Amino acid sequence: MNKGKYYITTAIAYTSRKPHIGNTYEIVMTDALARYKRMQGYDVFFLTGTDEHGQKIEECAKVAGVSPKEYVDKVYSEIKDICDLLNTTYDKFIRTTDKYHEEAVQKIFKKLYEQDDIYKSEYEGLYCTPCESFWTNSQLVDGKCPDCGREVCPTKEEAYFLRLSKYQKQLEKFIEDNPNYIYPESRKKEMLNNFIKPGLQDLCVSRTSFKWGIPVSFDDGHVIYVWIDALSNYITALGYSPDGSGELYNKYWPADVHIVGKDIVRFHTIYWPIMLMALGETLPKQVFGHPWLLFGTDKMSKSRGNVIYADDLVKLFGVDAVRYYLLSEMPYTSDGSITYETIIERYNSDLANTIGNLVNRTIAMTHKYFDGEILPPAEKGDFDDELSALAVKTVEKVEKLLLEYRISDALDAILNLAKRSNKYIDETTPWILANDDSNKARLGTVLYNLLESIRFIAILLSPFMPDTAQSIFEQIGTDITSYDSLSSFGALKTGEKVGVGKPLFNRIDAEKMLAEIESTIKPQEDICEKEEVEGIAQIGIEDFAKVDLRVASVTNCEPIKRAKKLLKLTLDDGSGTPRTVASGIAQWYKPEDLIGHKVIVVANLKPAKLCGVESCGMILAADCSNDDVSVVFVDNLEVGAKVR
Repeated sequence: MNKGKYYITTAIAYTSRKPHIGNTYEIVMTDALARYKRMQGYDVFFLTGTDEHGQKIEECAKVAGVSPKEYVDKVYSEIKDICDLLNTTYDKFIRTTDKYHEEAVQKIFKKLYEQDDIYKSEYEGLYCTPCESFWTNSQLVDGKCPDCGREVCPTKEEAYFLRLSKYQKQLEKFIEDNPNYIYPESRKKEMLNNFIKPGLQDLCVSRTSFKWGIPVSFDDGHVIYVWIDALSNYITALGYSPDGSGELYNKYWPADVHIVGKDIVRFHTIYWPIMLMALGETLPKQVFGHPWLLFGTDKMSKSRGNVIYADDLVKLFGVDAVRYYLLSEMPYTSDGSITYETIIERYNSDLANTIGNLVNRTIAMTHKYFDGEILPPAEKGDFDDELSALAVKTVEKVEKLLLEYRISDALDAILNLAKRSNKYIDETTPWILANDDSNKARLGTVLYNLLESIRFIAILLSPFMPDTAQSIFEQIGTDITSYDSLSSFGALKTGEKVGVGKPLFNRIDAEKMLAEIESTIKPQEDICEKEEVEGIAQIGIEDFAKVDLRVASVTNCEPIKRAKKLLKLTLDDGSGTPRTVASGIAQWYKPEDLIGHKVIVVANLKPAKLCGVESCGMILAADCSNDDVSVVFVDNLEVGAKVR
């Protein structure tokens, strides 16, 4: 049944370098949503692509000794290969160097100029090359770019400007009239309170200091700046032109949702809607700003040696395991975390132990007790209704969670159904039922319920782990795989035989794999990464003053089940609210070594989710000789005291 159109997009990837796994989360998340909508019966159009112009790329190409086009062609191929490797089902992949896009952008720019929404003036300000952004002195943080923390350069040049200020009130009203336009709520408040209501300044939309961009058609020497160029892809990909738009545009626009990183929500909820207002076009229905995926608690950097790439992970764990980790480990609003240790732990616990073991045990018992035949449910017993009710409820829960883009919570709900199914095996003890022929009908019912529950799990998993879902369908021997079949429990056909059982996920020897990984990791130079990699970076007193160090007492401590290296500490820092910190010191300390002692905690560190635990801070420890670590104890100081 066709439920109507659904147009979903990612932000297009910048072609300055091969994307690391943190950049890859967005395409996998968007693919899962697109697959889910298709499964529900929507006519989906899923767009992704590459952003290929700008000063940064021009500089990278110069360092590499190639033309900008040669440079972006190489990186584009790497980005597209990763999208394909991760089994994403985009309907179109746009490049901003595509001729049709460049021509449409020139027409958009000219139309806005002719109707006086773009005007020519002179820009004098501070420019961040990596972010392709201009800033005023008041917007800088400690004299540096507020987005990336890098140095800015004074810049003065002739430029064209988009009249953002003209549309400020109209934009405010649109956001107020459409409360779900910016999602989640925290991003909406940030945009309104920090950027829109203080007053919008007109936006620089052309440059003369570099050449790698789309030329302004009526003014030689100017190239169209990144935001008009890149943001327009969402409509040019559908055939939009000010001269008249094509069939795809008329069918799919407006977008149902733009999926973007939290760092570019501003551009998608201020610059982009104002461009569309000026063009007289309908605005997108929603912009969802997702958090970042960090390496532990740090941003990924080649020079730090902590960059993880999707293709390397796929070689180690397989496509679906990588998709599962990305989607299950990212919190709704706070940043997610990725380390090799946590990938292995979640792989073994969730995929091998919970889902894989459930399928393997059930298929094996069906073959052992009934020669693989699926018997009808003939004798109802305890726990049956509980399992079937949870299966149907999980479908409803997943649908509700995905409407709010709570991807990890949706996967948790599916995993909970698998856990409940494993518990059902323990409760019904089929191996005991098999010892008495009089229990044959009951045993057949138990196995039917398990197979039907697995069918529910496979269908619900299919947007997230499509290959795994297909393997499960083959093993349980069913072709009833539609979403509509989940409206009630019991659609699995009887009298047919299950397939051949095979492990979905083989357990990983963590120590062995980590040793192999460690031997291959080396810091690398990145020609486009503006970071110092030698010596110790110097900071000013104002940088140190940002760090809030407090004395805290360890009131409780316990291991984290899925993390051999982490301990979960509960701290009293004098605030009246217990603080949870996950610390990688389990190799050197037992919980009893810490409880009752006072430590120094970094109290204003951004929260990070580590193996399911939200860690709100970090305790101080020192590296010692012989690969030893010593926690800094301050038992003689008062709880809550500030360390300066």
